[in-house]
Amino acid sequence: MLNNIGLPGLLLIAVVVLVLFGRGKISSLMGEVGKGITAFKKGVKEGGEEIEQDASELAKDVTPESDKDKV
Repeated sequence: MLNNIGLPGLLLIAVVVLVLFGRGKISSLMGEVGKGITAFKKGVKEGGEEIEQDASELAKDVTPESDKDKV
C-alpha cells in the first residue's frame, strides 16, 4: 500500500499536515523530536560508557584475596 505513494503523494501529505497544524506547531514538534533524539543518543552513550567502566573495574585486579597479603 505504501509502496505506491511516490514523491507527489508525499508532497500532498506534507501540505495537508502543514495546513492542518500550522507552521508554528510543526516547528515546535520537530524541535521536541530533535531534543528527544539528542537525549536518547546521550543516554545510550552514557550507558555504554558505564558498562565499559564496570567491565574495566572488574578486569583491573584478578589477584585472589589470599595472595594479596603475600605481596
